[in-house]
Amino acid sequence: MSGVGKGVATSSICKILQARGFHVNPIKVDPYLNVDAGTMNPTEHGEVFVLKSGLETDQDMGNYERFLGVELRSENYMTSGMIYKGVIEKERNLGYKGKCVEAIPHIRDEIIRRIELSADINGSNVTVVEIGGTVGDYQNILFIEAARVMKLKNIDDVVFVLVTYLPIPNKIGEMKTKPSQNAVRQLNSYGVQPDIIIARSEIALDKKRKEKIAISCSVRPENVISAPDIDSIYEVPVNFEKDELGEKIMKLLKEKKRSSSEGMAKWGNFVKKVRSTKSSIDIAIVGKYFDTGDFVLSDAYLSVIEAIKFSSYHLGSKPNLHWLNSKDFESGKNALAKLKNYDGIIVPGGFGDTGIEGKIKVIRHARLNKIPYFGLCYGMQLAVVEYARNVLGFKDANTTEINPDTKHPIIDIMGDQKEKLIRKDYGGSMRLGSYLAVLKNGSIARHAYGKELIDERHRHRYEVNSEYVEKLEGAGLVFSGRSPDGRLMEIAELPKKIHPFFLGTQFHPEFKATPLEPHPLFTEFLKASIKSKFRS
Repeated sequence: MSGVGKGVATSSICKILQARGFHVNPIKVDPYLNVDAGTMNPTEHGEVFVLKSGLETDQDMGNYERFLGVELRSENYMTSGMIYKGVIEKERNLGYKGKCVEAIPHIRDEIIRRIELSADINGSNVTVVEIGGTVGDYQNILFIEAARVMKLKNIDDVVFVLVTYLPIPNKIGEMKTKPSQNAVRQLNSYGVQPDIIIARSEIALDKKRKEKIAISCSVRPENVISAPDIDSIYEVPVNFEKDELGEKIMKLLKEKKRSSSEGMAKWGNFVKKVRSTKSSIDIAIVGKYFDTGDFVLSDAYLSVIEAIKFSSYHLGSKPNLHWLNSKDFESGKNALAKLKNYDGIIVPGGFGDTGIEGKIKVIRHARLNKIPYFGLCYGMQLAVVEYARNVLGFKDANTTEINPDTKHPIIDIMGDQKEKLIRKDYGGSMRLGSYLAVLKNGSIARHAYGKELIDERHRHRYEVNSEYVEKLEGAGLVFSGRSPDGRLMEIAELPKKIHPFFLGTQFHPEFKATPLEPHPLFTEFLKASIKSKFRS
């Protein structure tokens, strides 16, 4: 089911195999009919993760990259929408030579073709495919059918791993295996028998439950892997290795035994650092994607959260993250007073007008009160708007995304985007993927990166209006990062002599942060936040 940990289990299996010297190729399958994840609401589906190529994908692709420390290709992601679109376009072009095109075999075979193509392009030894959704969903049946046929043709080259959940009802207090038994029976009805079962639960499985699952589900007891709740997802590969999951997968794939490499040792050291860190720091994330009933959907900002963690642990500090709804700050000064409880403030990316004035008030408060501030994408754009309003005195300053008729369009739509919006061409049409930027000598950004030329991932339609750049810089704002042609403002900051850390990026630095390589801008922000904590 959603959120049970399929993505983390997939990432962990990839990490374990990578540490044994395999070139691992992870693929995420999303059964929905969206062609990509770009048009989906983050409160419904979580964060949209952008690949270097610019493809907008499911957040699990971010987990894969973070665990493996690699940049994945577009071929590592597929949706039902992609598959159907490809088959229909081929049919329209007479690619099937007049045959009747059907789900079986044509959709199934297209799935297999894409999996095999991804493996070939990446030159991998092992491809790990995560099929999204829940066993029994109508949407993912064709992907499971494709996997069944792949195993039928290559019986020694395909292993099935089922991630299942064992509930412990509070009033009963006993771990129940029946839902997992029913899930396996449902898989069996599709012609698929799991080779390994990863059993998720609040606590570790006892011997009796393992035996019960084994006998009921036709799996060897040693191939039932206990996966209890833990504090950090980065401990999962370490826990799996305790159950020798890597060796069991290699044995099923008839691969020779390989020992873990130095990479797993480095990973283990990171996990120890996570466990042992005692001192803490309080970081406020002021966002808008929190309207999910009685629950806070932190997944909407997953990469931001993880990037904060990596830099915090690197600096020997544990982050306490506080979720603040930007709409709560629109009413007045009373709400702003609680910002004094935080050592640093982040305004992450987003779209639309909800909570925008609240974000601008938070940014102004952070600027005036010398609270370290880090703005990501929209968070940078709104910081520039705030500066124009309250320093330049342009009270009507705004982004044309919110007010197309503003007298001072400090943030305006990019030239090539105007026609796309007129055509309602929203899917995959933003400025997406990796672009270069040149950093200014003597700036906070240049110091953090330690180099002049960087490349970062983008996801936006609007930019700082070049007509206002000279006025903004004349008033003290520094555009320390620009596109190589000098036209696009990539980073805005205040000099350190004016503010300990006030910086925003047009790009999304969180997408490139990994446990073993924290992002330099997040690290610099956290350094300033730690200093701010001890100053107060």
